[in-house]
Amino acid sequence: MSADPNVAGPGDGPACSVDPQYSDEAPTGLRADVRAGWVAIKKLAASKKVTLCLNDGKRSAAQQIALFDEYVKDYGEANARFYVLPPAKSAHVKGYAVDVQPATAYQWLQATKGRQGWCRMYDNEPWHFEYSTSYQKAGCPARLPKPIG
Repeated sequence: MSADPNVAGPGDGPACSVDPQYSDEAPTGLRADVRAGWVAIKKLAASKKVTLCLNDGKRSAAQQIALFDEYVKDYGEANARFYVLPPAKSAHVKGYAVDVQPATAYQWLQATKGRQGWCRMYDNEPWHFEYSTSYQKAGCPARLPKPIG
């Protein structure tokens, strides 16, 4: 099940309360189960005195293409391909991925080892997490070196 690839995510939000260089956008556009999982993990983190900021969540196919183009402009095509998947392969476009900031937040989330449904997926993106209830029982899958497009 995927979210509608034509539905855009918020694209930005207020500054993250613990590190204003990041935003904390609403989980708008994420699949309903993923949105509920985000609300739950954010509440659990707060109870542990950890602030999770949703720096980037749902993207439309158009937003994903624009992100790729921005990376090409800023870092070159090879680097863009290292970090940004095509829309058809992006978990952000499908509505089940979030980029978490700051570092203390994503380190805490990674330490939960999928028990709450969130797993870090790539070695080169410590902030990128994907949600599945299957992770709660099976744990996180082996991380990939980078997104594979």
